[in-house]
Amino acid sequence: MNRTDLPALALFAEVARTRSFRLAARNVRLSPSAVSHGIAALEERIGVRLLTRTTRSVGLTEAGERLLHSIDPALTRIDEAVNSLAEDRERPAGRLRITAPRMAGIKVIVPHAAAFAERYPEVMLDVDVSDRFVDLAGEEFDAGIRLEERVGLDMVAVRLSGPMRQRVVATPDYLDRMGRPETPQDLARHRCVMRRFSGGTLYDWEFEKDGRAHVAHLEPAMALTETGLVADVARLGGGLAYVFEDLVRDDLASGRLESVLDDWSPSFPGFFLYYSGRRLMRPALRAYIDFMVERCRH
Repeated sequence: MNRTDLPALALFAEVARTRSFRLAARNVRLSPSAVSHGIAALEERIGVRLLTRTTRSVGLTEAGERLLHSIDPALTRIDEAVNSLAEDRERPAGRLRITAPRMAGIKVIVPHAAAFAERYPEVMLDVDVSDRFVDLAGEEFDAGIRLEERVGLDMVAVRLSGPMRQRVVATPDYLDRMGRPETPQDLARHRCVMRRFSGGTLYDWEFEKDGRAHVAHLEPAMALTETGLVADVARLGGGLAYVFEDLVRDDLASGRLESVLDDWSPSFPGFFLYYSGRRLMRPALRAYIDFMVERCRH
């Protein structure tokens, strides 16, 4: 059999099942004349009459009965395979690549990872924890999670967390010895433990009060690329650290750390999940967005 005969064989099977050129034509969305010509061409190619035609009915010849019996299971399997692929296209499954900084992992990804895996067991969540800027399309990421200010204007962004806040913290002992800064300008007289991005730039200490913004350009006493280590150095009395409040909330509550310049540290929009609106959205990504919005906003 020539593979080009497959559509004609499928057409023959439909006529054989319905016993009608008109019904078969409607089912396959062709005109009755096109169906009739297709069957005639198939019979001519194989040299055997397959159907008997009268003005009122269509029947099968003996050869047609044998052919239908032979090809019907195969056509059914082909239909099932195609339908299965269509279902796969709609079902959340496969690897889902997300880029996010460590704090986003702690605050919004890890707390909900187990529940997501339970609801969507066929999705493999692959999270790259990195502070560097990532080109989603160029590096084949499905989405990213970042602070609003770091989301590109060409991205579609969905809020995941509420407002957040940075705190300047140190141990009470350090502050008793070195003094408590009252303005950002006072920071120049302190040991500042700073975070450095993997690209080499320092993370700015940004402040605002009464509508006045101030960026403190400081010389670090120590610089680390991991936020958690910055907080650890502060916990050990190594100096002042500028960190997310969530990272040191328990330390502040217990008195292990103390915050300063609170009136210079307003809240700001939190984490957003972002993705390209120019790319076809995979079911796995749609499921993750809906799931995270549902979980993070309740």
